[in-house]
Amino acid sequence: MAAYERLPPWNKPFAEQLAFFKYKLSVPTERWNDILREAHDRAFMVAGAQSADLLNDLNAAITKAIENGTGIEAFRKDFKQIVAKNGWTGWTGEESAAKTAWRTKVIYQTNMSTSYAAGRWKQLNDPELQKVMPYWQYKHNDGVIYPRPLHKSWDGLTLPSDHPFWKQHFPPNGWGCQCRVVPVTKAKFMKAVVNGRGPANAPDQENTEGIDDGFAYAPGANMDTSFRSIIQDKLITYPPAISKALSRLMNKTVHAEDVVDFVNDALANPQLTENQFLGFVENAEAIQKAIGEDTTGFIVLLKSEYARHVNKSHARDGGQQRPPKPADFAHVITVLNEADKLMPGDESNHGLPTIKASKTILGDLFTAVFEVRLGKKNRVLNLLSMYIKV
Repeated sequence: MAAYERLPPWNKPFAEQLAFFKYKLSVPTERWNDILREAHDRAFMVAGAQSADLLNDLNAAITKAIENGTGIEAFRKDFKQIVAKNGWTGWTGEESAAKTAWRTKVIYQTNMSTSYAAGRWKQLNDPELQKVMPYWQYKHNDGVIYPRPLHKSWDGLTLPSDHPFWKQHFPPNGWGCQCRVVPVTKAKFMKAVVNGRGPANAPDQENTEGIDDGFAYAPGANMDTSFRSIIQDKLITYPPAISKALSRLMNKTVHAEDVVDFVNDALANPQLTENQFLGFVENAEAIQKAIGEDTTGFIVLLKSEYARHVNKSHARDGGQQRPPKPADFAHVITVLNEADKLMPGDESNHGLPTIKASKTILGDLFTAVFEVRLGKKNRVLNLLSMYIKV
């Protein structure tokens, strides 16, 4: 029997836990480590699940378990129905009843424990609680069948809530880990220091020994991290087979009003030199056919200077061209990813290749020109120009 066979009674759901889980987006993956550490704060995944319908059904099953406090057996029934409904085969654990029981337990407990921890992180950081209990204490669950020695050694360790230890060691710290954190007063912190359980006894923050792969982060501490940052930091990886689906999913998180606000700011402030994230390339195959460059996984950016350039240089041509409006820039990612026509453009001023994309939207013909930056770290399509024909 594995150390995580005895599951805690997940029957006391709370608002912060549910809010954390509902904030996630379902992301298709091939392997369990396609998504790493803090990226799990934004992404829901089940290793090997790639279909949107399958992922949404599995997400709903976990959401129900959190909302209703239902146990693993209820989840297993839901899982069985979801697998049959979506025709999912070849998944790890399908081989036998025992392996299916193991796989469903891993899916259930990992999502329940991390969402629970994230909810507690939110509660523990409440400003009012911080005023009276600004210290946290690590608690090992003595009820586990096979306790991890290092987890047990951290039991009673009491540190300020902003101590670097918590960034990596906030539990769960591995598959089946049932450790937890509780807030304590300054008096209890001082007592722990006297007893050799204070900051002087904390592991070095770079030492992740005792933490399973993928668990060296604090669940709930990274909810404000953007998907763009997560992907650029390689916390989410995705093979070509699912890149289009993931890129499309990420593009849904880009709000048109953010783009419009950015353009308005760029026009109002000539000194602004920031970039606006527009989305991800979804049609890399079509772009490669047009210009011979692989843009899989590229992001699309709008520089403030080019927003001003488009506004100034492409207002009218004396014919059918109309002045661009800030709202037009919200269509740029659609023009690129759903282009009616793609073709090579002239080399940019930086000596880089460009691609020209055209698409009719609401009766207007949009043409956008992008510079292709092919660096190992800076894989970007920059919008250089855009004009609109009516």
